[in-house]
Amino acid sequence: MPRTAPPAGPADLVLTGARIHTVDPDLPEAQALAVREGRLVWLGSDADAARWTGPDTEVIDAGGRLVLPGFVDAHNHVRLGSDDACVQLAGARSLDVIHQRLRSWHDAHPDAEWIEGEAFDYSAIPGGRMPTAADLDPATGDTPAFVLSYDVHTAWLNTAALRRLGIDRDHTSLPFGEAETDPATGEPTGFIKDFAVKGLSRDGHRTLRALGVPWASTDRQYGRLAKSLDDAIRFGITTVVEPQNSLDDLALFDRARAEGRLRSRIVAALFHPRGTTEADLDDFAAAARRYDDDRLRVGPLKLYIDDVVEPRTAALLEPYAGCRHHRGETFYPAADFGELLTALDARGFQCFVHATGDRGIRTVLDAVEQARTRNGPRDARHQVVHVECLDPRDTPRFAELGVVACMQPRHCAPEIAGPGKDWAENVGPDRWHKAWPMRSLHDAGAVLAFSSDWNVAEMDPMVGIYTAVTRRSLDGGAAWQPEETVDVETAVHAYTMGSAYANFLEEERGSLTVGKAADFVVLSRDILRIAPEEIPGTVAERVVVGGETVHKA
Repeated sequence: MPRTAPPAGPADLVLTGARIHTVDPDLPEAQALAVREGRLVWLGSDADAARWTGPDTEVIDAGGRLVLPGFVDAHNHVRLGSDDACVQLAGARSLDVIHQRLRSWHDAHPDAEWIEGEAFDYSAIPGGRMPTAADLDPATGDTPAFVLSYDVHTAWLNTAALRRLGIDRDHTSLPFGEAETDPATGEPTGFIKDFAVKGLSRDGHRTLRALGVPWASTDRQYGRLAKSLDDAIRFGITTVVEPQNSLDDLALFDRARAEGRLRSRIVAALFHPRGTTEADLDDFAAAARRYDDDRLRVGPLKLYIDDVVEPRTAALLEPYAGCRHHRGETFYPAADFGELLTALDARGFQCFVHATGDRGIRTVLDAVEQARTRNGPRDARHQVVHVECLDPRDTPRFAELGVVACMQPRHCAPEIAGPGKDWAENVGPDRWHKAWPMRSLHDAGAVLAFSSDWNVAEMDPMVGIYTAVTRRSLDGGAAWQPEETVDVETAVHAYTMGSAYANFLEEERGSLTVGKAADFVVLSRDILRIAPEEIPGTVAERVVVGGETVHKA
């Protein structure tokens, strides 16, 4: 790709009167830019912009506003929603409030065959326990109820749903999760673990669809995708990395593209659950060859090594707070995972590995080290996704092994993970210094790729940047683990060039550089100069993808 400016002459688009933060150290700032055939051909001063302006050039006056490269959201589940047909349980802080919302929805939809909800918070269940069917039954009666947690890692069913789905003491290992059982009776409780690992797999989704769960239907999936894609472009996210898809799901992106809904560029990772075969890998490689253009690219593989801290299913080095022995489990024995990642690395796959607990993260780093020893070093850019609880001894290994830290700053906000919340209480104060160590990783030379993890948290990059910079709640208050904050420039880099690099896109996106795609956003406020508490109120006034304005506030 050329990195020298072509000869001056009329451009398709010229933007002037801006404060352009390029995220390019060779030209950190500019006032104006020019676009021709979807690419940046010039950046410079307003005084020179006339050289690029002709009678047919679209000229945009930014009015002194900040212009940034389009955001690259490195981990955004645009296929998951939120779903307008579900009862929305975000912010329901008690079982009583959950009941009220479910009853209100059911009263408004008395003929519904299913009651579905999403985004329940574990902390809403009294006593720090996991929810049961008996907790749902008073609000749902004999109508089957299917409720997903805010992180989509667990599902919660009522008694009618257990019957409808054929779950009993003899059928607890399911294609879509593991049904927890009462230790005294052996009966299923209504709480389903490992939903993200099994329920979002190809087999799990097909099973739910065959059993008549409306949430799993193709039309509902597409509705969630289309709505989320609209949100992404509204927030200035010009590239979305959808981190967990089956081959079946790719048709949804084809449909979105055909219907003009694919305004953000997409990188789609394919899910590699346990049991994936060599034939499956051949199909994955074929899909990567088929989908390989600047709008839709398929290729990386998504794996899990552990689950999540809140229901105590993440893998920790030491037992959970208040437990003598329980420290969670990895989905693979460490030796097996090392062999698996080494084999995938040898075939040239890039791996995104979900790892939240310190033992889970170490298991992934050990596997990457084994792969490099066996296969030889290569520019693999394997990712540890989430990095929620990192032992300091493993911090330098990210840079040493070339592993990207794909992190979601909003997850570490005090109102989500801090003191009094399940994450902090399960880990215990002695390990809080391990929580989302963004600054430590950055200082150690690791590549940070920031993302939202929508719909686990808000999609808006402004919320993520604010949290990375302050580690405060959205309404202010005390910071949690403030020694791990980063500055605004670092956060912006992680949401642009860091995420572009993490996905082998740094030659095309991530900075405003001559020759790269003309993907940029004009913000309503200068987030590099305003007080941090003003960042969340900032909006994308104009979003440009490939030189075309795709959103105006």
